[in-house]
Amino acid sequence: MPAGDADTSGAYNAAADLIGRNLDAGRGGKTAFIDASGRHSYDEVASRASRFANTLARLGIQPEARVVLVMLDSVDLVACFLGAIKAGVVPVPLNTRLTSHDYAYILADSHAAGLVVSDSLVATVLAEAEAPPVVLVDGVDGQGQALHDAIKDAPHGHVTASTKADDMCFWLYTSGTTGAPKGVVHLHGHLMATADLYAIETLKIAETDIVYSAAKIFFAYGLGNSLTFPMAVGATTVLLPGPPDPVSVCDILKRERPTLFFGVPTLYAMLLASDELPTGEEHSLRLCVSAGEPLPVDLLRGWRERIGVEVLDGIGTSEMLHIFVSNRIGEVTPGATGRAVPGYEIRLVDEDGAVCAPGKMGLLEVSGPTSALMYWNQREKTKDTFRGPWTRTGDNFVIDETGVLTYGGRNDDMLKVGGIYVSPFEVEGALVKHEAVLEAAVVGHPDQDALIKPKAFVVLNAGVTGSPALVQALKDFVRVNLASFKYPRWIEFVDELPKTATGKIQRFKLRADG
Repeated sequence: MPAGDADTSGAYNAAADLIGRNLDAGRGGKTAFIDASGRHSYDEVASRASRFANTLARLGIQPEARVVLVMLDSVDLVACFLGAIKAGVVPVPLNTRLTSHDYAYILADSHAAGLVVSDSLVATVLAEAEAPPVVLVDGVDGQGQALHDAIKDAPHGHVTASTKADDMCFWLYTSGTTGAPKGVVHLHGHLMATADLYAIETLKIAETDIVYSAAKIFFAYGLGNSLTFPMAVGATTVLLPGPPDPVSVCDILKRERPTLFFGVPTLYAMLLASDELPTGEEHSLRLCVSAGEPLPVDLLRGWRERIGVEVLDGIGTSEMLHIFVSNRIGEVTPGATGRAVPGYEIRLVDEDGAVCAPGKMGLLEVSGPTSALMYWNQREKTKDTFRGPWTRTGDNFVIDETGVLTYGGRNDDMLKVGGIYVSPFEVEGALVKHEAVLEAAVVGHPDQDALIKPKAFVVLNAGVTGSPALVQALKDFVRVNLASFKYPRWIEFVDELPKTATGKIQRFKLRADG
């Protein structure tokens, strides 16, 4: 059977596959995950996943019901994700940096039957939400039963639910062009397909690798990096519960000596500026990967000079689950995203849907075995994105005669900040709630490392004067009302915003002037 293909006619469970292939290969005693609590073997992961699966059944959560996971990266998150899948329940891992309003919306939208939440996040997650029937808290404090208490007496063995490769497996929530979260529905066959096509074929991941991903498991990118890819071959993963700040990341690179590192351009820039960055024999990296936003040429070259290894830039989406266009080992084109990963087809189309010739900018569409089934409860957006065998990404590219793709920006006004989509309309909406602001427009603006961040142009109410103090106050105001990474890094006060005759803001003029 070709790599990436799954037998849709017979029984198949993604969690049973990822766990079983390691136990069957005699790797049960090998370290699978290293987290803040220590080292955990494949045998332990299997046991924890089975106990969680049995606990879900005891608590009355039925197959295909949704269980939302708002958890810091740890072996507990891995066990809950895999245990739910093993039970036929649908895990929904969520960004741990969302607002209370976002959590309330997603818990209601997904009709969640259960919630597992890290103790430090309970207050935020449940501040505005109606709690699901079952709430388990990973830690010692918070509302609900403690996760460890719930599973400690559960049997270590579990009969895997009867599922197939084309059955619904897990959801990932992403923000769309309006900023409203969308539930991306993925199937059992998708996880191993990403490992077969990208991790094994492109990255040459092996059992001997030690993997560290700065992107968290709740991201499609991080889910593959930290869970699917290493478990597919029996490698070891390092998990960091907190934010991937330069000091923490550099400590991991030196102490745990990962061989594969996955980051985003913003982090690569921060690491290059850090005095803690290991060089020479202080690290064991053999290969690095970047995704989430285009990797500037200067960062690529700076990393190569300081660390001595390549960074493979690539693009993936939540809808396709992982990277489907990438540079290759020994074939890195600086400033370009690379070629289609074998197993995927790509094309660029113009506004009329015609395929673009090489050299012409077009909208990227991709076809492959990991395309999501749909957006939950969003029929019109589903039809706009999933077009038969093709999935529309919303990204503009240029392709050359050799098949190398170069990024040309979003097809809409969405921004990608640190690898996460940010809607300018959402940031504008937060700004205009401030008593000093009459109007606001937000566009992307490059920082000193050529990475895109939000910049706001603000028209103040009559009688209000702009000042550095007001700039800081507006930034803090947005931080309080939205997820912290969405705040505008620059604020420029203007007398008026450029608009069309019908009153629509002309953001392209602001981008040109900014």
